[in-house]
Amino acid sequence: MAALAIRRLSGALGAEIQDIDVSGPLDEGTVAALRDALAEHCILLFRDQKLIPQQHIAFTERFGPLQALTLGSYLHKDHPEIFVVSNKPVAGKPSDTRRTGRHWHTDMCYTPTPCRGSLLYALEVPPVGGDTVFANMQRAFDTLSDGMRTMIEGLRAVHDLSKVPDFKNRDPGATAKIVADNPPVDHPLVWVHPDSGRKSLLLSQHLTCRLADMTEAESQPILDYLIGHATQIENTYRHQWCAGDLIFWDNRSVMHCAPGDYDMSDPANARHMHRTTLAGPLVEGAKL
Repeated sequence: MAALAIRRLSGALGAEIQDIDVSGPLDEGTVAALRDALAEHCILLFRDQKLIPQQHIAFTERFGPLQALTLGSYLHKDHPEIFVVSNKPVAGKPSDTRRTGRHWHTDMCYTPTPCRGSLLYALEVPPVGGDTVFANMQRAFDTLSDGMRTMIEGLRAVHDLSKVPDFKNRDPGATAKIVADNPPVDHPLVWVHPDSGRKSLLLSQHLTCRLADMTEAESQPILDYLIGHATQIENTYRHQWCAGDLIFWDNRSVMHCAPGDYDMSDPANARHMHRTTLAGPLVEGAKL
């Protein structure tokens, strides 16, 4: 195995893995090196990939079992392991995922098993905009004051899927079932990465609705401060997509959002992506 060719993407997080084709077999040494790079850099970018769904799925499986996805209408019709993120109409109707990820979030934080990571592959992107922004939640924790870190380490936070603002734009029957299948859950506000041992904030804008044993009114100033601190520009990397980009992010160390920085009413601004998801273990002490 040759050493990985790595180019850092920003001061806060992110690395481009150069001169690698993930569509075919990779030796165990390369996979291990990619695991180490992900733990260090939090997100990995692979450019100029040409992946069919089976190859995307196979590459993801090199890093662990896939998350079973239950959002039926959002999944690839032939490959339910793939979540389709698209603003392209479906059967003549607007796609339910056209505004997916507009707010800062940690994938599947509203379940007892937030996913380990996600791999998002761009098939079509707008000529301008359609970016994704990532925040390093380990760096966010590390740069809090000693007093704030001491205060929040023992706290738990409640994550509630019904708080998703975009649900009002989706099919009410489908969203009611999704919410019923995912009751609120609480997690530690600070969790520990199993590979690096680093501490990280576990948060999502809107979905993290309050701190356990506190009211929403009492919780909101603390949650707003932490979200604002984590998403300062010095903690983030903004990715401008090109078709063929594959980004692998470590959900245990980053939060992300897709800010909607383009005009979806223009058909020329197609943003069509496939995402696979790595299953996560039960978070220690997760409570429904």
